[in-house]
Amino acid sequence: MEELTIHTPADVLSFVGHTLGFWPQESLVCITMSDNRIGATLRVDLPKPGTEISYAQTVAGYLAHDTNASSVLFAVYTSQAEEASEVRPHAATIAALTGALAERGMSIRDGLLVGDETVCQYDGGANGPSLPLAATQSSQINAEFVYRGSTIEPTNRITLPASTKETDTADAVQDRLKALGNLKVGDALEQARARWTDMLESTSYPSRDEIVNFIADLQFPVIRDRLMADIPGIDERMDRILLAQTHDKPEWSRVEWAQQLLLHAYTHSSTKHSAPILTAVAFINWWEGRGSKAHQFLQLALEADPAYHLARVSDIMIGSGVVAGWNMNKGTAYRDPGLEA
Repeated sequence: MEELTIHTPADVLSFVGHTLGFWPQESLVCITMSDNRIGATLRVDLPKPGTEISYAQTVAGYLAHDTNASSVLFAVYTSQAEEASEVRPHAATIAALTGALAERGMSIRDGLLVGDETVCQYDGGANGPSLPLAATQSSQINAEFVYRGSTIEPTNRITLPASTKETDTADAVQDRLKALGNLKVGDALEQARARWTDMLESTSYPSRDEIVNFIADLQFPVIRDRLMADIPGIDERMDRILLAQTHDKPEWSRVEWAQQLLLHAYTHSSTKHSAPILTAVAFINWWEGRGSKAHQFLQLALEADPAYHLARVSDIMIGSGVVAGWNMNKGTAYRDPGLEA
């Protein structure tokens, strides 16, 4: 694949948008650089006042995992950019980040301030030149990404496929749950794993009966955890797989297919059976570096079942800024270089 060359602020914003898949809002985006080559892309929500130092240390810690990086390009996305002021929005954050990066041997290479309608150099002063955001649509980088089939969504809000929530499907799942309850745990687990493996290795969506079995399997925590750990195709301890701390690289195409299967199952599930499905999808998004989407799926799982324990504790973990270990290593990270925390 031909390498992309970034020349202008519009190119930078197009690269960020296509890398993340959406247009950031009230966010700090950092791109690591080694000489003139781009490394990792990180997006985080802008900090609350008074938390700038701890926030900067956390962000710098994430960026430092790119051991080849020597400098960082940043962009502050905020509606405050439209206000005429000599003091740039979130100046304390950038000052703290500059110091935190210096402690790790990195420097700020350049910065952009992105408002609702314009973009300008962060350190260019209130009267510095600006560029309309519409210029990103005609940038060379945007054209190349669009040619490759990439799109930029206006926000990072997820859109779930419509759920049929069929009564007969819900009843069929309940019947299957009763049948599973009569099996020994080991036998039920073995059968569930065999069915799930067949689905992951197939190239077509499963039948209705297979979906009913799958939805029922996920209702049992011991089976749910094992099936989730089977997704990446890694033969290591289950806890290390679920927490993305393995040495081996996940089979990312298998992970992507697993998400499609789970969303397909969601469209056939009733509300009371959907929490484990949405939680599994949340884990996949976290594994792939999409922390904010993982949070949204976990919130949807908790809407379906407010007492769903795995969704609740996982949301606390992700909300604290924990990034999946696979994304801390270029050899195991998801191929999309965009990362959210």
